Amino acid sequence: MPSLPRALKPLETGQYRLLALALVLSLFGTGVWVVAVVWQVIELGGTPVDLSIVATAGSIGLVLAVLLGGVAADRIPQKRILTAVETIKAASAVTIAVLALTETIEVWHLAVISLLLGIADGFFYPAYSAWLPALLPADQLLAANGIEGVLRPTLINAAGPAAASAAIAVLSPGLGFAIVGGTQAVAAVLLGTMRLTPVRRDADAEPTHPLRAVWVDVRDGVRYMVGTRWLLATLLYSALLVLVIMGPIEVLLPFAVRDQTGGGAGAFALALAAFGIGGALGSIVVASLRLPRRYLTLMILAWGFGCAPLVVIGLTDQLWVMVVALFVCGVLFSGATVVWGTLLQRRVPPAMLGRVSSLDFFVSLVFMPISMAIAGPVGELIGIPVAFLAAGVIPVVLALLTLLIARLGPDELAHPLTDTAVVVSTATGPIVTGPGAASGLQRPADEEHPPI
Repeated sequence: MPSLPRALKPLETGQYRLLALALVLSLFGTGVWVVAVVWQVIELGGTPVDLSIVATAGSIGLVLAVLLGGVAADRIPQKRILTAVETIKAASAVTIAVLALTETIEVWHLAVISLLLGIADGFFYPAYSAWLPALLPADQLLAANGIEGVLRPTLINAAGPAAASAAIAVLSPGLGFAIVGGTQAVAAVLLGTMRLTPVRRDADAEPTHPLRAVWVDVRDGVRYMVGTRWLLATLLYSALLVLVIMGPIEVLLPFAVRDQTGGGAGAFALALAAFGIGGALGSIVVASLRLPRRYLTLMILAWGFGCAPLVVIGLTDQLWVMVVALFVCGVLFSGATVVWGTLLQRRVPPAMLGRVSSLDFFVSLVFMPISMAIAGPVGELIGIPVAFLAAGVIPVVLALLTLLIARLGPDELAHPLTDTAVVVSTATGPIVTGPGAASGLQRPADEEHPPI
C-alpha cells in the first residue's frame, strides 16, 4: 500500500480509522442539531431571547462538566467514556425527536436536552484529546488534529446543516433530531468495537477517597496551568474571546440571515457551510505543513484577526457577502485551532493531558453561558449591526494586548515544536521525549517563565 501524504498519515492506523469514522458521525449529528434546534425555536415563535435560553443551557452543561470530564479522562479508559457519551447523546436526540414529531415540544424541552448534551460534551473533548496520543505516534498528531480540523467545520457547519435544512424542508426539525439520534447511535457502536487502551498515568501510590482524588487531580491541573505562562496567557485570552464572539455567532447569526437577507433555514445552512468550508481549508493547509517557529504568536493573531470579518455580518443585506466573510473567519480560526490542539498534545505531560484539556475548555468557555445569555437581549437593545461590530473589532485588540503583555516570543523560541522531538513543558522545566530522549540525550532544563 503506497504511503499516504503527511496530512492523511494517521489514517494508516486501523484504530484511528475507527475513531475518525465515529467522529465523523458524531460531528455530523452535531451539525444537524445546530440548525434543527434553531429552526425549532423559530417555528415555536421564539425570539433571540428564547434561543439564548437554549444555547445558554448547553454551554452551562459543558462548563459544569468539563473539569470532572478531565479527571475522568486521566483515570478511566477513554474508550469507555466516549462510548457512554455517544450513547447518552443518541438517547437524548431520540427523545427530543419524539417530542417534535408528536408536536408536543416546548422551548424548555430543548433547553433541558441542550443542558444534557453540554454535559456529555464536557466528558467527550478531554477524553478524545487524551486518547489520541495513545493511538498515534507523536509525529502524526499535527496531521490528526488537522483531520479533526477539517471534519469539525465541514460536518458541523456544512454537511450537517445542509442535511438539517433538507430534513426541515421535507418534514420538520423533528426529522433532523431523528437523524441526530441515528448518527450518534452508530458512533457509539463503532467506539464500542475499538481496542481498550490503558490510561497513561501511574497508579496512585496509596488508596484515596474518590472525592479527595478528584480534588487532588483538579488542583494539580490548576497548578500546572497557573505555573505555565504560555498556557495561562492563551486560556485567559480565549476566555475573553469567547465572551465577545460566541453569543453573536450562536444566537444572532440566524436572525441576521433571516432579517437582513430574507433567508430561511437553507440560507442559514449556507452561511454555516461557508464557515465550515473555510475551516476545512485552513485546517488541511496547516496540517500539511510543519508547525511554524512562531506558533504561539501566529496562533493568537490568527484567532484575533480571524474574527475581524464578523463586522461585515452586521452591515450587509447580501447573503453572498456574509458567506465570504464567514469563509475567511473559518480559514483563520480553524487553522489556529489545529496548532493549539497539537501544542497541548506535544507540550503537556501525558498523565495530565486530560485535565489540562478540560481546563482548556473550562477556562476558555467559562464566559460562554454569559455570552449566550446576554446576546439576545443585547442584540435587541443595541441592534445586530453594533453587536457584530464589537465581535469583529474587540478580538483584534485582545490579541495584540495578549502578545504585548504576556511576551510569549521567548517561550516559543525556547520550545520549538518539531516533528522529531516532543517538548513537554512543566512548571520546573521541559522534558524532551522522542529519538533524543530514547538515546539518553536531553535538553537543558530551561526555566519556565513565571505565571502572569
